[in-house]
Amino acid sequence: MERGYQLSKSSSSKKNIIMSDFHQNGIIATLHNFNEKNIDDIEKDLLKFSENTPMTLILPSLYSELERPALTYIVNTLKKIKYIKNLIIGLDQASKQEFLKAKKFFYDLPQNVYILWNDGPRLKKIDLQLKKLNLSPQEKGKGRNIWYCMGFAISLKESGSVAMHDCDIVTYNKNLPAKLFYPVANPNFHFDFCKGYYPRVAQQKMNGRVTRLLVTPLLKSLQKIVGHSEYLTFLDCFKYPLAGEFSFKYDLLNDIRIPHDWGLEIGILSEMYRNFASNRICQVDIADTYEHKHQEVSKNNKQKGLSKMTIDISKALFRKLATQGHVFSNETFRSLKATYYRMALDMVQIYKSDAEMNGLEFDVHQEEEMVELFAQNIIESGKIYLDSPTNTPNMPTWRRVDSAAPHILEEIKTAVLLDQKDK
Repeated sequence: MERGYQLSKSSSSKKNIIMSDFHQNGIIATLHNFNEKNIDDIEKDLLKFSENTPMTLILPSLYSELERPALTYIVNTLKKIKYIKNLIIGLDQASKQEFLKAKKFFYDLPQNVYILWNDGPRLKKIDLQLKKLNLSPQEKGKGRNIWYCMGFAISLKESGSVAMHDCDIVTYNKNLPAKLFYPVANPNFHFDFCKGYYPRVAQQKMNGRVTRLLVTPLLKSLQKIVGHSEYLTFLDCFKYPLAGEFSFKYDLLNDIRIPHDWGLEIGILSEMYRNFASNRICQVDIADTYEHKHQEVSKNNKQKGLSKMTIDISKALFRKLATQGHVFSNETFRSLKATYYRMALDMVQIYKSDAEMNGLEFDVHQEEEMVELFAQNIIESGKIYLDSPTNTPNMPTWRRVDSAAPHILEEIKTAVLLDQKDK
């Protein structure tokens, strides 16, 4: 009996889904989801791994997320997970009363729970110390939140692995953290860093607008403008480069330089490219479907929504290429815009065909409007880059911070533990 027939006969027990192909890009390893290994078996493996390699999960969160159903569902799922030892929650935009509510919200979790009240007086005092040393993040946001969570994780002096994901995932289930941790937690694997990916289709629509309509055509356009670049090829091999889900070995925490702006995900991938051989890096399929809170397009305000996101991402790419010796000018950015615009419009037609074949809704006018906005933002980000070439959104590594202020990590740990005791 042929294997293909066996799959079709047993497909009803597997929801008629074999989500992935087995394609490898030859640069980084792609770990697929063939729906052949039961999640309970994966969790048993992880529980065994955790005896020697503790696992820490970082959740950057706004207080407002606590009032939305997604985070409640995430917490209820985490209550059933035994292999995660530490849970670090970075809490932004919370008053004292809201922080106390947050402690109750996360109270029943079985992991060691640590909440960083980033707007509290103790952590603000530490931030002021770092500001005097020119080491504090320049802007508030998700990147800054994660940066402080990383510092606290270092202060715990654990080994093992660390994973991060967002708090607005409405399709969350226990497969996601398990498959995210597995590649770096498994002692038989050799991966130091793992990036999650997933299809962005929900409610009969094709999502992932910034990846589809900006990042993919922009990377290909940059290769036409600057010529062959191993860095651009590296980024282009990730199925979903803007995914906020990733995991890595604990030892990496000290040496990662991440941006505080929307270039965070591209910045982290850039750090992996700079610091590690590609055979230490992988991507893993962590969900059959994925849906989260969507950002506004914000056509008329470059400081908000997808407009700001596309500008920050473009700047991150330009800065990284500049460090590799590529020279940019106004003429370069005009050529890049024209190349991107044509390529992005061609890709809209490809997405249209893909959507039609899969029975998805697809608004060509809306997609092309977005491409026009993103093309303008490429010029805008180029102008910002040329006007302020010395500016960088990257925060310092914690190794550098520890060198300049040797007691700061212990102070962060003490501040968080004291906040935990407050009533």
